[in-house]
Amino acid sequence: MYVIPAIDLLGRRCVRLVQGEYHRYINYEDDPAKKAREFADAGSQWLHVIDLDGARVGKCVNTDAIRAIAEEVKGLKIQVGGGLRDRESIAKILEMGVERVIVGTKAVDDAAWLKEMTEEFAGKIVLSLDARGSKIATHGWKKDHPQELQEMVDDVSKLDLAAIIYTDINKDGMLAGPNVERTKSLAESVKLPVIAAGGVTTIDDIKKLSATGVIAAAIVGRALYEGTMTLADAIKVVKDA
Repeated sequence: MYVIPAIDLLGRRCVRLVQGEYHRYINYEDDPAKKAREFADAGSQWLHVIDLDGARVGKCVNTDAIRAIAEEVKGLKIQVGGGLRDRESIAKILEMGVERVIVGTKAVDDAAWLKEMTEEFAGKIVLSLDARGSKIATHGWKKDHPQELQEMVDDVSKLDLAAIIYTDINKDGMLAGPNVERTKSLAESVKLPVIAAGGVTTIDDIKKLSATGVIAAAIVGRALYEGTMTLADAIKVVKDA
């Protein structure tokens, strides 16, 4: 299992939202590229970057910051999401040297578009499914989607996706621990790699996710910024396991 540190961009700064609410954010770092370098130096192989401004308006906004991150840590594999809702935006981000892109709202709302993107950018598309309980939320978590989480996972299981990220919105940014059981259940139901996100707070959380044997990675955000775990310790625990 990989431990993937997260950088969320708002106004070109590195922040964390609390339960996805834009008026409830914590500013951690004014230089995202510097933070990316710290994560790389700690031994990370992957980096998770979300353009929060982009997610809100439906198009990539923090392109300069993303480019700076990619140039700063060329040896780090980066996945980028937030407002990527058309082919041109996806191609533009991949051309920066990003390993793969994350799609959510557009992919959930338009199954034909998602299929088309996975065919053109095979193995480069990650589907982000954010949910409150079993209900999927889109448009920066502002709208509820009628389709159930497990039903959506079943529908996309045969696409050439790089992975599925499952975020429990009720856990995200709350330092309350991840939804291990639901993440495990999703991972067991599909051959695609499933990545856990939301609430990963302590080394014990990392151990629980790793112990399932089916979860491909865990995304860690606020816990790294507030010191409830260190990235180096989390990576070591996974390697030892």
